[in-house]
Amino acid sequence: MLVEVCANSLESALNAQEAGADRIELCSELGVGGITPSAGLIALVKKALKIPVHVLIRPRGGHFTYTDGEFKTMIQDIEICKDYGVEGIVSGVLHPDFELDVDRTQELINISRPMRFTFHRAFDWVPDPQKSFEQLGAMGVDYLLTSGQENSSEAGLGLLKELNSISKEVNVMAGGGIKLENAEQFKSAGLTAIHLSGTSFGNTIAMESKISMNSNTHLRENQVAVTNLETVRQIVRRVK
Repeated sequence: MLVEVCANSLESALNAQEAGADRIELCSELGVGGITPSAGLIALVKKALKIPVHVLIRPRGGHFTYTDGEFKTMIQDIEICKDYGVEGIVSGVLHPDFELDVDRTQELINISRPMRFTFHRAFDWVPDPQKSFEQLGAMGVDYLLTSGQENSSEAGLGLLKELNSISKEVNVMAGGGIKLENAEQFKSAGLTAIHLSGTSFGNTIAMESKISMNSNTHLRENQVAVTNLETVRQIVRRVK
């Protein structure tokens, strides 16, 4: 069983390695499902770890349909990962109707080589998982990270087992809600890879008298926040 830990910091990455994980997926902002980590964090983790490092290439939270500018950013981030000697890329693109964007995903795969490529949990939104799974295999994807299109891998175990049984090229990796109490279920089901964060919370400070810096306004999965040209133009004119 391959155990991949989703690590959001240098400390998390080091803990994962010491605990015996086979590799990490390095990302930031677990609260939105993860986004691409900084170049500085990638560099530090690569220097510190002996186990393979796979990096999430996702320029923002929300959905998985990207503008041309966002897609160019993803390509540039992959090139940076190459420069740092990263072993794998975790990414993927969907169309607005949630069908797999074969052309753009294939481009990401091609640019990523010789690094391994994992198609991430965008798969859990595709309307026809069997069709998309076959497409991913034909595209040369190495791993598929999925919860079986359910809120947790435990609930989606049926689809995970089905995909694993028909898999030829793609390694099915269960991810989402995996913990000590249920981890052995996936091994018993015949899966060969699991993905988990294994996080706990610490470094607590007293916040009772402080205003929150979190913004629920920006936590929208069906829309993307972008600086509005006319809004800024009018403010600049007014204050200048």
